[in-house]
Amino acid sequence: MRGEGLLRPIFLYPMALSFIVTGVAWKWFLDPGLGLEQTLHHFGWTSFHFDWIKNKDFVIYTVVIAGVWQASGFVMAMFLAGLRGIDGEIMKAAEIDGASPFQLYRRIVIPLLRPIFLSAFIVLAHMAIKSYDLVVALTSGGPGGSAWLPSNFMYEYTFKRNEMAVGSASAIIMLMTISAIIVPYLYSELKEKAR
Repeated sequence: MRGEGLLRPIFLYPMALSFIVTGVAWKWFLDPGLGLEQTLHHFGWTSFHFDWIKNKDFVIYTVVIAGVWQASGFVMAMFLAGLRGIDGEIMKAAEIDGASPFQLYRRIVIPLLRPIFLSAFIVLAHMAIKSYDLVVALTSGGPGGSAWLPSNFMYEYTFKRNEMAVGSASAIIMLMTISAIIVPYLYSELKEKAR
C-alpha cells in the first residue's frame, strides 16, 4: 500500500506512550479551560461547550476515547498481520469459482481471522479491566467516582480507606472476570491443537 511506511508509525505511536502520558495529554485536550473548548472559543465559536471530563454522566466516555486512541494502533497491527497471513492462492481459487467479494470475506477472510479477533478481544478486555493509571491521570476517578474502573475501586478501598475485606473481594472479582475471559479462550485453543 502506498504510504504504508509513513502511516504505520503514526498509528502505532500512541501504543508507545504510557497510559499516564496518554491520560495527561487527553486531560489537557478535553479540559474546558484550556483544551478544545477554549481553542474554539478563541476562534469565535463561543456557543461550543464540551465539558465531558467534568460531567459525571459523560466522564467515562472520555476514558473510553483515550483508551481506544491508544490501543487502536495495536489492534490495527494485529489485523494487518492476520490479513497478510492469508494465502492469496485461496482467494484466487475462490474468485475463479465465482465467489463474490462478500462471500470471500464471509467464508474465507473472517474465519481465518478468528484467532486475531479472539486475541484482540482478550488483550483489550484484560487492559480494560486492570486499567488504573489512565483513569487516575485523566480524571482522578472522575466527579464522584463516576469514572472508576474495577482497579480504581480496589485501590481506593484497599489502600486509602483501609478496608481490606472490600479491597480483597474486589480483587477476587477482577481475577474471576479475567479468568472468565481467558479460560474459554485457552480451552478452545488447546482443543484445536489437540485435533
